[in-house]
Order: sequence, then C-alpha cells, then structure tokens
Amino acid sequence: MTLTAPSPTPPTDDLDLPATMRALVKHHAGEGLAYDDARPRPTVGPLDVLIRVKKAGICGTDRHIWLWDDWAASRIPVGIVTGHEFAGVVAAVGDAVTKFEVGQRVSAEGHITAGVDYNSRTGNAHIARDTKILGVDRDGIFADYVAVPESNVWPIHPDIPDRIAATFDPLGNAVHTVMAADVSAKSVLISGVGIIGLMAVTVARAAGAARIYCTDINPPRLELAKKLGAHAAFDAREGNDWIDTIRRETRDEGVDVLLEMSGAPKAMDQGFHALRNGGTAALLGLPARSVDFDFNANIIFKGCTVLGINGRRMWQTWYQMEDLLLSGKLELDEIITHEFPIERYKEAFETMISGEGIKVLLDLE
Repeated sequence: MTLTAPSPTPPTDDLDLPATMRALVKHHAGEGLAYDDARPRPTVGPLDVLIRVKKAGICGTDRHIWLWDDWAASRIPVGIVTGHEFAGVVAAVGDAVTKFEVGQRVSAEGHITAGVDYNSRTGNAHIARDTKILGVDRDGIFADYVAVPESNVWPIHPDIPDRIAATFDPLGNAVHTVMAADVSAKSVLISGVGIIGLMAVTVARAAGAARIYCTDINPPRLELAKKLGAHAAFDAREGNDWIDTIRRETRDEGVDVLLEMSGAPKAMDQGFHALRNGGTAALLGLPARSVDFDFNANIIFKGCTVLGINGRRMWQTWYQMEDLLLSGKLELDEIITHEFPIERYKEAFETMISGEGIKVLLDLE
C-alpha cells in the first residue's frame, strides 16, 4: 500500500526567512524525484530547530526511494521530501529551545522518537518502536530547510568540515557496527565494501583491529579497501578458496569478527563459514528478501554471538564519531567522491546508482 503525505501549506510563522524553498520531492509512485523550487518552508514549533541545509548525502535508502522498489512502495508516502544525511546552519529556533542558536553549524540524528517507550528510557532510543525517520516518515533534508526537534540536533565541531559532517549518518552506522563487535586486537572480515563497508575498514583500523579482510564483487572498491587499511581483499565471485586463505592466516580457526555489510545471501553464508567457532557476527546489511540460511551450522553449533545493528546509538556513537574524526585516524576523502548542486540531482543519483560514485553529496549553498 502506498501512503500519501498531506499537501504542504505555506508557513504561518513570522520569521524573516523565505516562505518557500528548493526541495526534492517523491512526487509520484514511480521512479525518480521531482525538483520543486517553491516548496513551503517548514514551520518552527516551540522545541524545534530550523536548519538551513548546506550539504546533503545520497544513501542506499534514497536509492531505494528513487528506484521505487517493493520496499519503497510499501513504506514511503508520496509527496514527502526525501533525504536524511546532512550538515547545515541553524536558521531559527523555537521559543523553548535553549541549547542552540542561530548561525551554529549542526547536523542531526535522523531517527526521531518521543522518548517515552522502554528502549528510549533505557539507553536504546535507536531502536525505539515509535521511531520516525527523516526523509522516510516525515519531510527530510533534500531541501533548503528542515525542522528537527532540539533533542535530535548535533553541534558540528569547528575542526570537522561540512562535507565530512554530511556523512555522519552512514559513518555512524559503520562506527556502531565496529564498536558493537569489539574488534580491538582481533581479526575482522568485512563482507561488502560499499559506502558503509569502506567506512568500516578505516574505523576498524582506527579501533585497533589486528587484521582486516574484505570481500565484495567490485574490484575497484576492493582495491580502495586495501588502501584504507585492509590486509587482503577478495572477489567473492571467485569461489570460496579465499576462506581457506583466511583460515591459514588465523591459526586454521577463522576470523574473530564478521561485519556483514552487504545483505547478499551468498556473502552472509560465506562470512559465517569464515568466522571461527565462538566468534562474533555484527549484521548491518539488509537482504532484499527472506534468505535460506543454515542456522544449525552457522550459528548454533558454531556457538557464535550474532548482533543485529540498526542506526546509531544515541548518543554514544556520535561522541565516538567525533573523537575518531578529531584523532585524524579516519580516512574518508577517497570515499566521498562527488558533489553536485541540487539542481543537478538527476546526475547525482545516476552517479551513485551506476557505481561510478561512492558517497555522492548534494550542495545546497
């Protein structure tokens, strides 16, 4: 079932800001987005921060929405402004906002909750059952302005540039996955080196992984993974001999940690075969559909620990991201490959979907 977002209405506040803005809108139940240069600007509630978006990242979720696959058709309301990865500047604040001021550089956590359910009240708000996601459940950030609750806004450190801050969302996925699996002094296999998998390579290296292996079916990205710190990278299409190579280099046991980033059923099965008995598997990749998986061999008799990873821990992951970036140990420049003005959004999406680009940004300045 396709939901339909309510028609936007012009803002009724009296802020000294434009009443309309540029935005990318999911305008119909089909492929693509529409460029709207007269979208009403969001209004500002008492606890809201209005942010002027400067740079925005295109991610895998946005790709699903663009292509209008089965997931998008069942989840995304037509009429919504999409996007959720960004960096910007505070343009206005609600009357009850106390932590932020106009002109401050900020990003924001895109998972918004009321903060009242069990998980929100016990330190696990990232998996709250009432979560609403920017660009999925409510208007997102492919626009000049976005309104976000004060509790979701994150100040950007002066030493972190906007193009890096615009990747906090996927970087947070990588940091959460790596840190949850406790990779320090351990052998690690990262299956899938897309955007987040490549980020996981540099994060795992910074976190003290003893040896990092990678698999994928994209040779250029495998080469980049090695440049970012992977000990070895294997083309998963070339059989399973690489698993024997990893075992020989890990006391004939297998890796201590599997970070599954691809969601590909074959990669998941290969990854668990390469994991030692008693190891840890952190799963972030999303399969497109149900998978045939041998629980007996891969989990039960292997005695491994399996972690389901969703989003970023609020706010532990954000502090970890900032500290890692300020340490100078993360290498992201070669992962962020392209920037386009928002008016060239079609070219930007084509660059991302084709695989020519890795992390592609939209510039709204």
